[in-house]
Amino acid sequence: MLQTALHFSHTLLKEVIQVGDTVVDATMGNGNDTAFLAELVGSNGLVYAFDVQEQALLNTKKKLDELGLREQVRLLQQGHETIETVIAKEESLSAAIFNLGYLPKSDKQIITKPDTTKMALDALLIRLKPKGRIILVVYYGHTGGEAELALVQEFSQQLPQEEYSVLTYQFINQKNNPPILFCIEKKNS
Repeated sequence: MLQTALHFSHTLLKEVIQVGDTVVDATMGNGNDTAFLAELVGSNGLVYAFDVQEQALLNTKKKLDELGLREQVRLLQQGHETIETVIAKEESLSAAIFNLGYLPKSDKQIITKPDTTKMALDALLIRLKPKGRIILVVYYGHTGGEAELALVQEFSQQLPQEEYSVLTYQFINQKNNPPILFCIEKKNS
């Protein structure tokens, strides 16, 4: 059976993340990806988790505490556009994940935006180690979602093929704008 975009994103991350790695959850939401990443990097690794909403931070902290994964996670109540100032340029990241759109069961007016997503992608690319991956799961069936999808598509298509491989994954016969997954992988330098 074909995997959903969410499950496929986890498959793609499992292939490149090892114990002790440093990774980013650019949109922590309810903490599902943050917890998944924390398990993969183990107690010697580090997960930077970003979200602008206090509710996301509280939900994620609760989940991590319940699972005993809080030690290896740095929770940041700020937008992913601040990656540039939070993570040193010398820091080597093995992976990052975005779920672009809005926090489920919350204010649908608070959405990720193309300009901040681009800033985050620019900051992540220079920190991504060879064979590292950036996963973007784009939920675009809301106001502003099409603009962000266009940005991610254009950004991904313009990456030089000598340096990056880019994959898209989507179900094309489903209703209600199913999410589209993008995977950017840095090639060996």
